[in-house]
Amino acid sequence: MTGRSGTQRQSRDKVLTLPNVLSMLRLVGVPIFLWAILSQRDLLAFGILALSGATDYADGKIARAFGMESALGAMLDPVADRLYILTTLVGLAWRDIIPVWLVVVLLAREVVMALMLLVLQRRGQTGLPVHFVGKAATFNLLYAFPLLLLAHRDDWLGAVSRPLGWGFAWWGVGLYWLAAVLYAIQARQVLSGRPAASGPSGPSGRSARSG
Repeated sequence: MTGRSGTQRQSRDKVLTLPNVLSMLRLVGVPIFLWAILSQRDLLAFGILALSGATDYADGKIARAFGMESALGAMLDPVADRLYILTTLVGLAWRDIIPVWLVVVLLAREVVMALMLLVLQRRGQTGLPVHFVGKAATFNLLYAFPLLLLAHRDDWLGAVSRPLGWGFAWWGVGLYWLAAVLYAIQARQVLSGRPAASGPSGPSGRSARSG
């Protein structure tokens, strides 16, 4: 008779689950989105970003509700988030829709997180429990970017989208760096031999390397 731990292990080993398929589709959309934004097909780029945000929320809900959490999903989810943030920054900066300083601030945070994870890996720690602040930051940024894209329009839609987009952007930047500070505290606890304090899981409901 398979025990509870065996059932959880089998669930973590699953690959072809609906949440994982949604995450894979998000990854497939990354190059399409980059092409759309660089070629100024703004409605297509906006649609892909909006769909990405919706599926990011949905895959976590489905995974939690039906016990479909998996190791692959825990890896794909943050990778897809970071790729969309990176490609959006590149595309919007290339078209002068966002200032360079915003790109530098967000990429600097990624460098800090990468160095932190590198130090942890050298001590035998594969990652840190995902914190809801990190997921909240990602969601704010994924809401901000399509709105900033629409803010480039010279009509009422652009006028409405501009303050909303920058509102989400400022919240996203602040929470993004706050999450880095919280992860640094967790990393210090790990390096000192104490168990890392695990914050509540984010909207995805998955354990990830970082958010």
